[in-house]
Amino acid sequence: MSTTDGELNLVTRQTILLVDDTADNLTLMNDLLKDHYKIKIANSGAKALRIAQVDIPPDLILLDIMMPEMDGHEVCRILKSDARTRDIPVIFLTAKSDPADEKIGLELGAVDYLTKPISPPIALARVKNHLLLKASADFLRDKSKFLEQEVESRTREVLAIQDVTILAMASLAETRDQETGNHIRRTQFYVKTLAEKLKDHPRFKAVLTDTYINILFKSAPLHDIGKVGIPDRILLKPGRFEPHEFEIMKTHTTLGRDAIEHAERALGTPVPFLSMAKEIAYGHQEKWDGSGYPQGLSGEDIPLSARLMAVADVYDALISRRVYKEGMPHDKAIQIIIDGKGKHFDPDLVDAFMELQDEFRAIAARFHDTDQDIEEKLQQIDRLLDTDPK
Repeated sequence: MSTTDGELNLVTRQTILLVDDTADNLTLMNDLLKDHYKIKIANSGAKALRIAQVDIPPDLILLDIMMPEMDGHEVCRILKSDARTRDIPVIFLTAKSDPADEKIGLELGAVDYLTKPISPPIALARVKNHLLLKASADFLRDKSKFLEQEVESRTREVLAIQDVTILAMASLAETRDQETGNHIRRTQFYVKTLAEKLKDHPRFKAVLTDTYINILFKSAPLHDIGKVGIPDRILLKPGRFEPHEFEIMKTHTTLGRDAIEHAERALGTPVPFLSMAKEIAYGHQEKWDGSGYPQGLSGEDIPLSARLMAVADVYDALISRRVYKEGMPHDKAIQIIIDGKGKHFDPDLVDAFMELQDEFRAIAARFHDTDQDIEEKLQQIDRLLDTDPK
C-alpha cells in the first residue's frame, strides 16, 4: 500500500459538514467528496451549528460566507467561541477573492479559503491536508491527555507510597515509646487544625499556604522518630528521669534530624516533606523564651512548623492516657498551655489554640486510647524491658 493510500484510509473515517444556502453548491461539493468522506449537509448557519454541536462533531467544516440571516463569519465566530466546536477546522467557501475578506476569516479562526468556482483537485488536496493535520492534532492531544493521566496516576502512587512510608517510620518510633499509635494521629490533626486557624493571621499568612499545611500534616507523624535511638530503660521509664537520663532523652531531637538528613542524602534531591519533618523533629522541644533544647532557640528563630508541633505535642501529652498515668482533665491542660504563653509557646499560637478548644477536644475524642490500646501497649513495654540489655 502506498503512503497516499494509507493517508486516504485514515481520512475516509472522517466526517465533513458542508454548509451553503445554495442547493447546487451543496450537490457539487457532496459529489466531489462523498467517495472519500462521510458527508453531512446544512443549508443555513443555524442548522450548521446544531449539527456541529452534537456529541460527535464533524472533523472539518466547509462553510459558505454569503448566506442570509447568519453569514459564514458569524457561524465561524460562534463555533470558535464554543469549547465543543472550537477545534474543528473551518474552510471558507467564497465567490470573493478580496484579501481583506480572507484576513477577516483567518482572524476568526478559519484554516483556509476556497474560492468559487471550486477547482476539484485543489479542493480535494486542501481538504485532505487539513484533515491530516486535524488527525495529527487529535492524536497529539489524546497522547498528551494520556501522558497527563499517567503522570497523575504515578504521582498518586508515589504519594501513597510516601504516606505509607511515613506511617511505617512513625509507627516504628511508637513501638518503642509509652504512647500509642493514636498519638501520631491526634498530633497530626492538632497541627493541621491550628495551622488552618492561623493561615489568615498577618504574621503567618505568607507562610501558611494550603501547600505548606498539607506538607505539615504529612510531616507531623515523624516528630518523634529520633526516639528509636533512645535506650528502652530510659524511654520506657515510668518515673522522672535522672539528670543524666534526661540528657540522653534530649538527644532524640538530634537523632531524628540526623535520620531524616540521611534519607535526604540517599534521595539526592530535596523533598519538601522531609525538610519540614526535619524542622519538626529537631525543633519541637524548643521554647519561645529560649529555654528549650537542643539549640536553645527563641522566638521567630524556631521554625513555625516546630512551634505548631510544640503546642500539639504538649497538649496531647497532658490529656492522654499513658501506661503509667491517667490523662489530665481538659481544663487543667488548657490552663497549662495558657501559663506557657510567651514562655514555652508562641503567644499567637496560644491565642489561636484557645479559640480551638472544642476542635482539639473533638480530635482527642475521635482518636482516643481504649482500654485495649493501653493493655496492648503495656504488654509491648514488658516485652521490650525483658529484652533490654540494661
